[in-house]
Amino acid sequence: MTERVYFDNAATTSLDPRVAEAMRPWLGEEFGNPSSLHSFGHRAREIVDRARGQLAALLGARSDEIVFTASGTEADNLALTGVAEAHGAGDCHIVTSSIEHPAVLETCRYLERRGVEVSYLPVDSEGIVDPGALAGAMRPTTRLVSVMAANNVVGTVQPIAELARIAHEHGALFHTDAVQALSKLPIDVQAQEIDLLSLSAHKLYGPQGVGALYVRRGIELAELIHGGGQERGLRSGTENVAGLIGLGEAAELVQAEMREDAPRLVGLSDRIIETLGERIPNAYLIGHRYRRLPGHLCLGFRGQENEGITLLLELDEAGIAASSGSACSAQHAAESSYVLTSMGFDPIRARGSLRVTLGRFTTEAEVDRFLEVLPQAVASLRPITSHVLLGA
Repeated sequence: MTERVYFDNAATTSLDPRVAEAMRPWLGEEFGNPSSLHSFGHRAREIVDRARGQLAALLGARSDEIVFTASGTEADNLALTGVAEAHGAGDCHIVTSSIEHPAVLETCRYLERRGVEVSYLPVDSEGIVDPGALAGAMRPTTRLVSVMAANNVVGTVQPIAELARIAHEHGALFHTDAVQALSKLPIDVQAQEIDLLSLSAHKLYGPQGVGALYVRRGIELAELIHGGGQERGLRSGTENVAGLIGLGEAAELVQAEMREDAPRLVGLSDRIIETLGERIPNAYLIGHRYRRLPGHLCLGFRGQENEGITLLLELDEAGIAASSGSACSAQHAAESSYVLTSMGFDPIRARGSLRVTLGRFTTEAEVDRFLEVLPQAVASLRPITSHVLLGA
């Protein structure tokens, strides 16, 4: 049986065995509600507080600035709706980009239905937000700017420190969705002047179903989930103790190993780019060549973009898992990518990308296997015919 190769780490990373081991006692013999006053509760509270501290250390934050959630999506929702509802719809303008994750874009559309004004910034052909465009979009009522640290489809890294500075010059808060970036890029919320930051454990080699929102001390948010008052009253509900242990341990490992992981992933992805340039003449890289997440590649195959789904299936048949973009939009995989159309791609080219995302456990042998299989798979694809190009 062919060994499986997993090149879809942007969708989810595998659970690091060290994280699983840290969680294991709290999936069985250890238990307790962190809000209980007896010793079981005290022990659970200590564990939750420790995880909060581990995550805060990764971000350069204070422990009391970490609000735990069930996902990065929930964290994005809390950031945007929390700011909007704290100010009131009639006194709130939000600026975001046209290539944000659906967790931000759909929340913005929901807020628009409630009377909040939203401006969507364009991006250039490499997926980068122009700081000048942000400055031009600011208004006296702008309360929040939300731009992701790195794009989940093409991997392009945004100039978030500069964008945050512009937001603050105009009296607005700055939020970034760092779900993709946090495991691969150093982020310091103090140095980069970030007010709100969303993250997810399962993109950090932690468990699925756990996330967090960094909230700078002093920022007022309206609560998202009402109930018993957990997480400073912003997100009520009994804490997922085992999951939070996993998030904390994953954050500590990222902080300790990122400096070694990132250069290795850059080396592997550079090797893929250079080899494909030799073996697949019509292959091209989507997004910025260098301002991208380590190990994150978005590829196109000129003249064969309409065969993107077929390519994915052929790779999967050969034992290689990749994707065409965001896993959260997989049900629309045959449609044009809004990220690529925002970057200027025509509808056909915008539905034919291949996202290849490497991770902590990616090996040289797996890259070898991919570089052997992909040229064969691309060679088997049909070219776009003239009547398709003409839209007939």
